[in-house]
Amino acid sequence: MDEGRKLLRISRTAKDPVRLRRAIVVLMSAQGQTVKDITSLMQVGEDYVRYLIHAFNERGFDALDPKWSGGRPR
Repeated sequence: MDEGRKLLRISRTAKDPVRLRRAIVVLMSAQGQTVKDITSLMQVGEDYVRYLIHAFNERGFDALDPKWSGGRPR
């Protein structure tokens, strides 16, 4: 399955709101939307969008999953 189709599937079926938002941001970027357009439509910062796009390019679909450790800070 190509990346575009997988991102589209995730954006339609994701139950985790963080994963959903990240998938939509990456999908919009892949469709040629500018960072400025993405930030305006998704109501997120430019740094977040750029970080997410770079993370996806480096780590692939693992970048969509939140890295929550849970529990009390040590």
